[in-house]
Amino acid sequence: MPELQDLHGQAMAEFDRRVRAVRATQWADPTPCTKWDVHDLVAHLVREQLWVPHLLAGCAVEEIGDRFEGDVLGEEPVTVWEVASREARAAWLQPSAQDRTVHLSAGDAPGSVYLWEMTFDLAVHAWDLARAIGADEAIDPDLTAALLAWVGEEGMAGANGLFAPPVHVPEDADPLIRLLALTGRHG
Repeated sequence: MPELQDLHGQAMAEFDRRVRAVRATQWADPTPCTKWDVHDLVAHLVREQLWVPHLLAGCAVEEIGDRFEGDVLGEEPVTVWEVASREARAAWLQPSAQDRTVHLSAGDAPGSVYLWEMTFDLAVHAWDLARAIGADEAIDPDLTAALLAWVGEEGMAGANGLFAPPVHVPEDADPLIRLLALTGRHG
């Protein structure tokens, strides 16, 4: 299985590819995340990336406060995504980033757990964005397999319960369909 940092890079590339494919007329289109349109979904992932350097530097959620609330995308959403994702990726590539204790809203966690959660979220939301804009929905098979294995070991608690309840799919369903079903999505 690829290293976790490589899986994260792949998940980020999956989401990045979809962000770059959003047409100007699609930002208000609905997504499989019923409470979010395309703009909201991308803003959610941008906010997550903006938090990473601060959390990996040892800041607590309370210290960061609400500085990333509101419209973080502005007039140049793709550019904002590029900068936020580049800064987050650079923070993850620092020596021993996965070994640090991260002060999350749910409590302290090892950096490696946080990186798994971020990787999972990027991959699932890459599929959401692809579905919303009519782009290729395929997610790298190695990434999908690694995320399925992680979720299998950690259960959905590893994904912080941030997704809808799982939906039933046959055990022999495509791995991506099984992964999406764990998050309440119908692939």
